[in-house]
Amino acid sequence: MNISYNWLKEYVNFDLTPEEVAAALTSIGLETGGVEEVQTIKGGLEGIVIGEVLTCEPHPNSDHMHVTTVNLGQGEPVQIVCGAANVAAGQKVVVATLGTKLYDGDDCFTIKKSKLRGVESNGMICAEDEIGIGTSHEGIIVLPEDAVPGTPAKDYLNLKTDTLYEIGLTPNRVDGASHFGVAQDLAAYLQTNGLGGELHFPSVDSFAEGDGEAVPVEVVSADGAPRYMGITIKDVKIAPSPEWLQKRLQTIGLRPINNVVDITNFILHETGQPLHAFDLDKIKGGKVVVRKAQEGEKFVTLDGVERTLSSEDLMICNAQEPMCIAGVFGGLESGITEGTTSMFLESAYFNPVSVRKTSKRHTLKTDASFRFERGANPSMVPYAGMRAALLIQELAGGTIVGKVQEFYPEKIAKKRIELDYGRMESLIGKALGKETIEGILNNLGYEFVALGDEQMLLVTRAFVGKRANELNISASNHRYSSSFGVVCSL
Repeated sequence: MNISYNWLKEYVNFDLTPEEVAAALTSIGLETGGVEEVQTIKGGLEGIVIGEVLTCEPHPNSDHMHVTTVNLGQGEPVQIVCGAANVAAGQKVVVATLGTKLYDGDDCFTIKKSKLRGVESNGMICAEDEIGIGTSHEGIIVLPEDAVPGTPAKDYLNLKTDTLYEIGLTPNRVDGASHFGVAQDLAAYLQTNGLGGELHFPSVDSFAEGDGEAVPVEVVSADGAPRYMGITIKDVKIAPSPEWLQKRLQTIGLRPINNVVDITNFILHETGQPLHAFDLDKIKGGKVVVRKAQEGEKFVTLDGVERTLSSEDLMICNAQEPMCIAGVFGGLESGITEGTTSMFLESAYFNPVSVRKTSKRHTLKTDASFRFERGANPSMVPYAGMRAALLIQELAGGTIVGKVQEFYPEKIAKKRIELDYGRMESLIGKALGKETIEGILNNLGYEFVALGDEQMLLVTRAFVGKRANELNISASNHRYSSSFGVVCSL
């Protein structure tokens, strides 16, 4: 599981360095097997500064080059030969100084002192594509007049580096398979140690159901899908994601695809809740049916492979045929494409045993199956769906149609846990004290039912947003085990 330092800081307040965060995560049971500095732009714009063009004269031996003198903010101005048609005296520009390494994919070249058509050049005035901040090569970058010569380009452009943590998760720590989950545990560590740790997750208060008729949902196999929610969204415009979203995904090793698919991947790694988006025009019969497959039924998955289904496989279907292997893998014909204009957004809790058996049967391991088979959080279903729908409205221009379709006939009760203070201290070999143990569990968000001198009774924590309560979507059970990891380490 890859976790971004900068991404964590979006949800929890802390002043720890990346190295201190790595040590803290390991101490609370989220062992960081690798810590890697990640540059948003390869090379980090090292050696690239803001310059001011003092003079600009035609090149004596070229009909398109210019000979410039450039103030780099320190020392004597340098002479740079520039071939861009838009270069002019008085401009503030971006300059790659001598020794700077510039990258074009995997290729790298170093800026050296050179002669261009017989005139010495001591650097390069850069276009967007030459330093990796855009694709334009129509001319050099011209900055506003208030840009200060000598300022490092990475500071002027607010280029941030990031730190990526590779966290090794044990099977009982699926709560750590998201930035929310890691943020919650890190917040408990910080609060316990008096280091701040205020949490602030994005609000979904602005979510509103729309007019019209939503795609109806029929859950035939309730044992496989105890909670299922769908949101119908129309007037979607498929396009590349904005830069911030692409960078979030690229940092953790994911390739951006388009705005809708990127949003579902973003929410997965933000909340730990897998989502799936269906092209509405490909839902035959205008209905979503959650049922078991027919024995021997054929289905082509997103990777183009035809698979033979078992009667134990839970499928997301339209009125005529399967569209997706529930909680595991999408189908080739029902997903989002460049031509999609309307969609059905799925957020659900699937039976962990069912997902695990299906995943193993078809040798399919996906980010979704990894979480579902370990027990994704049922209480996150509504929040993740609404959060994604709001982002789709914002980034893809979508309009929510009708009411949220939810199947949740039997509320999943929170699991009750009995803990013995003495036994806990015996297991970890350290006397923490009753107050410390209770404080850690309280910071983790567990709910106490009863407290005694020797024992406590509590229920598992669950993520519930304000809007979830307004929609009468209640909290539910989740098999968290992080209390032991944190108690043992502090």
